[in-house]
Amino acid sequence: MDQHLIAIDLDGTTLNNESQLTAETIKTLRAAAKEGHIVSIITGRPYRIARRIYDQIGIKTPMVNFNGALAHIPHQHWDKEYDVELTQELALDLLAQHKKLGIDTITVENKLHVWANHASNHLPEFLPNRLAKDQLLTANNLNSNPIGLTIEYQPEHRQDIIKAVNEKYGDFVEPRVWGGKYHILELIHRGTHKESGMYYIAKQYNISRQNIIAFGDEHNDLEMLDAAGRGVAMQNAIPAIKKVADDVTPVDNDHNGLAKYLQNYFKLSV
Repeated sequence: MDQHLIAIDLDGTTLNNESQLTAETIKTLRAAAKEGHIVSIITGRPYRIARRIYDQIGIKTPMVNFNGALAHIPHQHWDKEYDVELTQELALDLLAQHKKLGIDTITVENKLHVWANHASNHLPEFLPNRLAKDQLLTANNLNSNPIGLTIEYQPEHRQDIIKAVNEKYGDFVEPRVWGGKYHILELIHRGTHKESGMYYIAKQYNISRQNIIAFGDEHNDLEMLDAAGRGVAMQNAIPAIKKVADDVTPVDNDHNGLAKYLQNYFKLSV
């Protein structure tokens, strides 16, 4: 079989409901890589909280973080690495207005650094639950442009925040609301979605669109599944994702749905 790019979302897709990799998933992804396919994590997660999963799988191929705004090969210099930055001004402006706009926590990060207005235990892993002094979000500490901003907000203020961002920064910033029970808003560079990172990696390996297979379950996977040669929705995916997908896994993320689909599709023995 021709070399494929296997683009995998993490939460609700590659990870089970405890946000863990199963042994079967690890074995399957390693078997696909051994067959010569490019297995790439393409996630909304920052590198800070995707690194352990990348290392557990044991791949050496590019990863995309922040929904397409960072593409890199972890632990090594890759001359094709890119990032799409926001501005320090945006982060500090929202910090100054956070009480007025009903923002509880602002987390600002780039590839290797994270800053926040305070530590939070509301969303373990995603929001930093402890901060060093130099990670406190202030004008002095924020010494480089961020790639992503994550805002935990009071639900009744969601439209106020989106309106404030759009009015002042709408030409280059795109607010995206997380699915699920959390009141989280992500700000990324406008027009930057997972499919741009997916296509970029495919181009580096001369893999054509028809040989890209992508898996996802949530709103931020829509462009990626729609753009892939074969977009596969998880059984547990939201209806909008199933609608654009070419196929749906027979079982969900909590029953090794991605692994079983890959085993069947690529005839992998695990």
